[in-house]
Amino acid sequence: MAPSLDPRHLGRYASIGRLLLKHRGEARLPGPDGVALDLDLDVESEASQTDAEELVEQLESMGPTFVKLGQLLSTRADLLPPVYLDALARLQDDVAPFSFAEVERIVEGEIGARISNAFTTFESEPMASASLGQVHRATMRDGRPVAVKVQRPGIRDQIVEDMAVISELAAFVDEHTRTGDRLRFAGMVEEFRRSLMAELDYRREAANLRTLAELLADHDRIVVPLPVADYTTDRVLTMDLVEGRNVASLGPLAQMELDGHALAEQLFHAYLDQILIHGFVHADPHPGNVLLTDDGRLALIDLGMVVHVTGELQDHLLRLLASVSEGQGAEAAEALAMMGTRTPAFDADAFHRRISQLVTTNRSVTVGQLEAGAVVGELARASADCGLRPPPEMTMIGKALLNLDQVARTLDPEFDPNAALRDRTADIARTRLLSSASPAAVLHAAMEAKEFAERLPGRVNKVMDALAEGELTLNVQGIDEAELMRGIQKLANRVTTGIVVAALIIGAAMVMRIETSSELFGYPTLAIVLFVVASVAGLFLVVSSLLNDLPQRRRRRRLR
Repeated sequence: MAPSLDPRHLGRYASIGRLLLKHRGEARLPGPDGVALDLDLDVESEASQTDAEELVEQLESMGPTFVKLGQLLSTRADLLPPVYLDALARLQDDVAPFSFAEVERIVEGEIGARISNAFTTFESEPMASASLGQVHRATMRDGRPVAVKVQRPGIRDQIVEDMAVISELAAFVDEHTRTGDRLRFAGMVEEFRRSLMAELDYRREAANLRTLAELLADHDRIVVPLPVADYTTDRVLTMDLVEGRNVASLGPLAQMELDGHALAEQLFHAYLDQILIHGFVHADPHPGNVLLTDDGRLALIDLGMVVHVTGELQDHLLRLLASVSEGQGAEAAEALAMMGTRTPAFDADAFHRRISQLVTTNRSVTVGQLEAGAVVGELARASADCGLRPPPEMTMIGKALLNLDQVARTLDPEFDPNAALRDRTADIARTRLLSSASPAAVLHAAMEAKEFAERLPGRVNKVMDALAEGELTLNVQGIDEAELMRGIQKLANRVTTGIVVAALIIGAAMVMRIETSSELFGYPTLAIVLFVVASVAGLFLVVSSLLNDLPQRRRRRRLR
């Protein structure tokens, strides 16, 4: 059943429709006839920059759901050109704070106690305010300074309604356009919905904080605030207060007082460990979410969004990052090809050329200009242009590394991501090899070998018995022999019928010259009979051919 649009959402449909119609070319979205527009996306003109900035302003005006959607789109190098990705990466969700009366109502309702009884102090003015919530400074009864994150009232209902509108439009586009049928926007929207709803559950963010703090315990220059379990619900998150400054706000004098290289190197190594060892990644380390603490460490905050990386994808990413750092274009292309999904339009030759060129260019870039995140984003975009769809985790990791580049460059302008990649990937490879030889892994392999050894004799006996009794058959599915024989027989019948018709016509023409007393319409009767038989046989051949061939042509057109 085709998806339908809800009349109650007509106003929202109109707003989104105007947005899509204006930017459909840049975003590779379909036109009214269902055919995607083919524009030259590599030309970054002043007009395209203006359009990108206008898109950012429109998304900000449409509310928090669309701000989050824009931030997610900034990771999709396979859908948008670089000028749009850069503009969306700067998308801000700073909004005016809601009243302290609402804060009191929500906090007291969630924790089941009055603020004055639960906290010694609770500042009425928020430390920060965003589209989903705001943060207040407070002090626990035991003197522990904390930050209390309170979800904005009504935001959950607004997001649920907005996501219903976006889901309906995505399903409509998937059903009625070729581009939607190929890209399946409904799946992307569902993935975004799950991510956004998870970000609204502060208990999940609390669990993310505890997990990351445990994984990074060996990094002495990295700190992650821990949550207070008793004062945390799905709408209120109470966690350690980290006193520090936004890394983006550091001036030249403050940078001189820091051991910037050591901080940048450990931060970069911590993220490589998250990606390639733990498979649990803080997905949004932009400068606002990385604080320089008063004791000279780096604090990672806001873990509402994380990326989970499977072991198989970790192996491919490790190979990819190692190849990029060493300038090995062919190996990088092979790793990317194993990670991505090949579409019918995949061009292997163009793909290998593009990836090799990008890796070579990256190797010749000077230290001050190199950005690891930008390289990953360019690789994802080149893959998409050549018909290889990169995994969504790769685009998210590319964005995380891009934000990390900005932080590392602020801490140490001469920081070399390639050198850090080379140093750390070798250690990570050894760690992964050792972990694969852990007792659990060895036990699992031993159990599989035991099962194989136990079943092998029985399977061999079955094969040998079938071979001895002449019952061993090989089923090779390549050519349908029965269908092939039917086609050959049909062709032979048509050729034979055609030859017979031709012989009848020739024979009738020859009989015309023989004088006979039996005539029909002034011609020999035998000649007329031969002509009639030939005409009927020829008509039958033409009709049967049309009846058999037309359905096959229709099936071929549908398959296209």
